[in-house]
This record gives sequence, structure tokens and C-alpha cells, in this order.
Amino acid sequence: MKPFEAKEYKVFDLFNNQWGLVTAGDPSRYNTCTVAWGSLGTIWGGPCQGRSIVTVYINPDRYTWDVLKDSDTFTVDFFPPEFRKALGYLGSRSGRDEDKVAAVGLTPKELAGGVTFEEANLTFVCKKLYQGEFQREGLADEINHGIYEGWHPHWMFVGEILEVEDKRQL
Repeated sequence: MKPFEAKEYKVFDLFNNQWGLVTAGDPSRYNTCTVAWGSLGTIWGGPCQGRSIVTVYINPDRYTWDVLKDSDTFTVDFFPPEFRKALGYLGSRSGRDEDKVAAVGLTPKELAGGVTFEEANLTFVCKKLYQGEFQREGLADEINHGIYEGWHPHWMFVGEILEVEDKRQL
């Protein structure tokens, strides 16, 4: 068991209530976007041997999707509550058009080959294992005709957790 696997993570709270940032690329070229859809779990291993993973869902209209689909690693960061406004800004602006990270005053840093932020209190560094688009014919009608009416379906990105930086006060 890896040390981070023994810690407690409130997955539903992290993604649904706190939101997070998905950041792809390296310090020379990266982009980040707010993410509220995601999960932690295990996959692709025998009993007691599954790989610890983070799964995130990104719309292909996002610039982060462009960077993430060509990256081998990505990070998923969570922040203290006082950063909620910054996360909202990062989720409503495109990195194609501006340096939105500088606009909100976050401090990028490299961690295990990925890009994270000094202000994050929980960071998962992931090696990408899978990427793929949700197929409309596989979606329930309420999702296909409700959430995705007039929109491109999201892509799923599954990453094996390589390292965790946890600065939370538990």
C-alpha cells in the first residue's frame, strides 16, 4: 500500500462542493481549468492490486482539453475555501485568450513532472492511462438530451496517481 492510499479523502465533497483544478502540460506550456466532475478509485489490477486513480471529465471545447489530450501527466488540485472566487474565474475564462493563472494570482510550481500551484492544499499527480469521449449512443436519454443537448459530450481522462501532496490540516 502506498502511503497516500491510507489517507481519507472525501471524494464527493472534493469534486462536488470544493471543485478542483485539472492542469495539464509542463512548466513551459500548461493550462488549467476548474473541474467539478471527477472521482477517485481503483482499476486495472487483480484483488488488492488495483491501480489508484483519479478520473476527470473535460469538455473538448476547453483549451485544457487540447493540452491534456497530448500530455502524459496531469494534476488535480484542491484549495482552501478562500480560493473559490479564483476557481470560478479559472472555470469561466480560456487560457487561449489570457494568462488566467496570473490574473488570479496563483503560483505555479512543478511537482513530479506535472504543474500544480503553491496555494493548493491537496494535489494528485497522475500518469494518464486512458482518454476517450463519451459516446452519445451509450448515454442515458436524460443525460444525452438534458446535459448534452447542443453540447459536445465530455471526455474521460483516467490517471494513475503517482504522488500526492497533502497540506490539509485534518
